[in-house]
Amino acid sequence: QVQLVESGGGLVQAGGSLRLSCTVSGGIFNVYVMDWFRQAPGKERESVATIDRTGARTAYADSVKGRFTISRDNAKKMVYLQMNNLKPEDTGVYYCAVDRTIYTGAISNRTSYMSYWGKGTLVTVSS
Repeated sequence: QVQLVESGGGLVQAGGSLRLSCTVSGGIFNVYVMDWFRQAPGKERESVATIDRTGARTAYADSVKGRFTISRDNAKKMVYLQMNNLKPEDTGVYYCAVDRTIYTGAISNRTSYMSYWGKGTLVTVSS
């Protein structure tokens, strides 16, 4: 059984930074493509970033490109999302997920390709 636990969310002012962490237990972490998603109130869950098994390749949604950085530590079985220059529109619950496909760099419409999800961590950005 694969379990994911996110942490690091909180309340931050616009322009601030947060670093989200996701701890993965069970399974074989270093074969998983990993993704971060977010869901704002009243909106659908959307993909934010994806990273390949080694961490060499990453891709981002246009809305976060240049501000967010996804990374991973296979030895620790963790994936991270560094979020800088946060904006109020970044507010939402952030989820990490195990992607059951090979790395493609695709960002859109990825929800149905995830095998496992964490319960999420809330990020609130005040203006």
